[in-house]
This record gives sequence, C-alpha cells and structure tokens, in this order.
Amino acid sequence: MKKVLKVCGLVLTMLMFFACGKEEKKAIYVGTNAEFPPFEYLEDGKMVGFDIDLINAIGKELGREVVMKDMSFDGLLPALQSKKVDLVIAGMTASEERKKSVNFTEPYYSANQVIVLQESNNDIKDFADLKDKKIGVMLGFTGDLVITEMGLPSEKYNAAYAGIMALQNGKLDAVVLDSETAVNYVKKNPGLKLAEGKGEAEDYAIAVRKEDTKLLEDVNKAITTLKSNGEFEKLLEKYFK
Repeated sequence: MKKVLKVCGLVLTMLMFFACGKEEKKAIYVGTNAEFPPFEYLEDGKMVGFDIDLINAIGKELGREVVMKDMSFDGLLPALQSKKVDLVIAGMTASEERKKSVNFTEPYYSANQVIVLQESNNDIKDFADLKDKKIGVMLGFTGDLVITEMGLPSEKYNAAYAGIMALQNGKLDAVVLDSETAVNYVKKNPGLKLAEGKGEAEDYAIAVRKEDTKLLEDVNKAITTLKSNGEFEKLLEKYFK
C-alpha cells in the first residue's frame, strides 16, 4: 500500500509539474489600437505594423503565443487594469501620468509631436502659431494631452485618418500627430506637409500591470535580446528606413 501511495504521489507531482509548465506558456493577450500606421494598422483585415511584429517577436522569445486585441486607444489602459489584456503596445508614450497607474518596459522608440498642414498653409510654423486655429487631435493620444495642456480647444477623433480627412476637407487648420505616423500620412496624401516646429521627444514603451513584475522583467529581457541579435534593427529597417 505504501508503495502504491508513493507511486501515486510521484505521478501527481509530475502532473502538477507539467501543468505548471503549461500555465507559464499560456497565451499573452495584448491590447492595441490599429489606427496608428506604421506602428499598428489594418491591411486586408489583418493587424500589421512595427508594434505587431515587435510583440510577436517578443512572444517568440518568451515561447508564448500572442493574441492581439484591437480596441479604442483610450480604452487600452482600463482594459489592462481590468485584466482583459496582459500588455498594451500601441505607440504609447510612457508619460509620468500613465506611470501612476501602470508600469512600462524600457523604451523601444522615440518620437515627437508634429503638426500636419495643407501645403497652402503658411501661417502655422510652430505650436505657438496654433492659437485661434481649428486643431484636430486623436482622443487620448499625446497630441491630445499637449494641446489640452496648452489650453487650446480641439476636435478629437478616434482614428488618425479621420482627422486627416477633416484637414483635407478644410474643416481643420492643423492636425497634431506623432512624427512617424504624420510622415506616413504626408507621404501618402499629396497636398499635405509638416510644419517646421516639433514638440519634445517622447519614448514609446509597452504597458504592464503594476503587479506583473515577472512579466515586465521577461519582456524587458526579450527586448534586450532582440536588440542584441539584430532582429530589432531589421524591424526598424522594414518600417522606417
């Protein structure tokens, strides 16, 4: 009987070990807002972009499947805090205000806020020239925060392309966007240009819940590995060079 119990105990221990191992390799649910090319956007109904490739590469390093969840930008951090997703990657600036509620990985990209204009507009050269102008921003994006902090009114859009269309149609004088996304729209839309002035540099990072310190550590290690083995540089060349 003792021998039987010992064997059963060993089998149970092995099952628990494999179960724990399986738990550690469970899928990572990642929130994004696929309205921010070239970082994340829809192409033939599929989410693509720099951030999408990066998080999939991170998942591969961790040996975990990545499941993407597309949602509104201002709903991303609430979804993270309520455990609907495990990470957020969305060209999100690791601002001091956001750091109060979530942790961020090490930065993976630096950008600036810039102003998109119609080519015929010679009145706006810098952010100081936006006073008394009709300004478009993306709801919850850094540009929204910058314009609000300047005390200026703005039209808020859920998607960058909606703001760009309003600008093209003469409903706006300017749209404030992150630099790479703005450059992308200017390249693809003749008749648009960027103002000369730029905002301060800001760092993009991946958001993680405060309590998920092990996941934060693992993702940071994966980012370091991707930068050291050349995979990160390949992504930069694919999307920005």
